[in-house]
Amino acid sequence: MSLLNKLTSIRKSLPKRVGRGYGSGKGGHNSGRGQKGQNSRRGGGVAIWFEGGQLPLIKRMPMQRGKSKLNVVRPTAQLNLTELNNVKADIITLDTLKLEKVIDARFKKAKIISSGEITRKVTVEGIGVTEGAKTAIEKAGGKVL
Repeated sequence: MSLLNKLTSIRKSLPKRVGRGYGSGKGGHNSGRGQKGQNSRRGGGVAIWFEGGQLPLIKRMPMQRGKSKLNVVRPTAQLNLTELNNVKADIITLDTLKLEKVIDARFKKAKIISSGEITRKVTVEGIGVTEGAKTAIEKAGGKVL
């Protein structure tokens, strides 16, 4: 068995160069674009959002007024254990975090992660807590409800 059977081809097939004359391999007159029309011209074609002349989707939707429509509700606020030291309340809920402006008022949920240290006794209610943060809060004398 010779090595010639195991050789792979190194020839690369190049794409046909459209619109470069008859010697390019893809015609010279219309270059595969058809006779006339919008798509046969250079730079021609329709936009992606074009719907064939019917009223576009963006114009069919009702207009929204005001800047509040642009405020996207963030999913979950993340808190460090060191940020819990700055909270003055002993019972920490989502509302107390919003009142003391630790988190933005637009957050619907919060979660405490275990980076940093906590030095005081706090009670956490209705907020998500990681396992490492839970052990650190309980080691400081606090509770997670």
